[in-house]
Amino acid sequence: MNSPRLRRLRFNLLMFLSVLGPGIITATVDNDAGGIYTYSVAGAHFGYSLLWSLVPITVALIVVQEMVARMGVVTGKGLADLIREEYGFRITFFLMVLLLIADLGNTISEFAGLASGMSVFGVSRYISVPLAALLVWVLVVKGTHQLVERVFLSACVFYVAYLISGFLAHPDWKLAAINTAKPTLQLDSAYLYMIIGLVGTTIAPWMQFYLQSAVVEKGIKLKDYAYSRWDVIVGCIITSLVAFFIIVACAATIFASGHRQIRDAADAAIALAPLAGRAASSLFAFGLINASLFSACILPLATAYIVCEGLGLESGINKRPHEAPTFYSLYTGLIVLGSLAVLILAEEKQIPIILLSQVANGVLLPFILIFALQLCNREDLMGPYKNNRSFHIIAWVTSVVMIILTLLLVISFFLPTYYL
Repeated sequence: MNSPRLRRLRFNLLMFLSVLGPGIITATVDNDAGGIYTYSVAGAHFGYSLLWSLVPITVALIVVQEMVARMGVVTGKGLADLIREEYGFRITFFLMVLLLIADLGNTISEFAGLASGMSVFGVSRYISVPLAALLVWVLVVKGTHQLVERVFLSACVFYVAYLISGFLAHPDWKLAAINTAKPTLQLDSAYLYMIIGLVGTTIAPWMQFYLQSAVVEKGIKLKDYAYSRWDVIVGCIITSLVAFFIIVACAATIFASGHRQIRDAADAAIALAPLAGRAASSLFAFGLINASLFSACILPLATAYIVCEGLGLESGINKRPHEAPTFYSLYTGLIVLGSLAVLILAEEKQIPIILLSQVANGVLLPFILIFALQLCNREDLMGPYKNNRSFHIIAWVTSVVMIILTLLLVISFFLPTYYL
């Protein structure tokens, strides 16, 4: 009697596994060195009180990511391709320049995060950064799309280190649950700034381009889109779950101890040692290293995809360097420049570049969200898969809120912050 149900369940599971990858990888890599630091500060400075914000943030992430993944499946084209075709080369070129600036700064921050995480284990940045740069370069240049995707999915699994760290910190689970379910607004600038920071780390411009390109390169068909949608939803939930445990770990230890000053994510790992034990500290640092290495690979790759698509050039991991020279040159150049900046520049000289990249992200995001919404609402492009009325309203409200908060985050870079 249960046999048909079991067969159907097995079939659905196999189909889901066959499309698994783009959604989970794109959402998970959003928990990079900068994101981990932001979540650590949220827990260290405000305890459990900001956990509620992860609920609307997750909804916003799902809405935007589902939309661009759907466009990839329906049109068979990347987002940069569609923007160039529908809005012209000049606008696309402007977006590509902003994206290059943003992603160079982001790549520098990832290698800086890697160096910071390895320093917890006593490894010099002059050893860790060159080795990491070589590793991520060889993986993409010498690997196939299937191999690279499997490695990326394996890297996603290691984020479990943050879940274990959260449990080892022995948090107040009842208080964490209450603060997750019940919003608690505080009308002071530091608290509001932190909310903006949490939102600003969630939906980055490169994510929308990369997800759509990854869906296209994977060759996901319309008949399989229901499974691809679950790939996106599961990825967004996993991302927020990791953020939840990072905040909880820092709230239960650093916030509770009263010593709340941390300069970066590695500081948070070090601070955990006397409060939650060396195992929790090591796992937190390991999570930072994994996240930084993962992001240092994805960000240059995403940028190479986007720029080549936007300019109408050949791109893709399944192509060899002689078939897509600009694609591989961009990927290599970003890795070289990002790693060299961390090796050569003092930390205080890296900060302006990283901040400039965040400003570029903030300027770019409104355009990307508006273009994506307009494209996804067009019946001539999407047919019956265009946004329905309810989704249209939800997507616009989400995008407008994201745009406002991101612009506030950009403005805040030019104002003093008192809680860091």
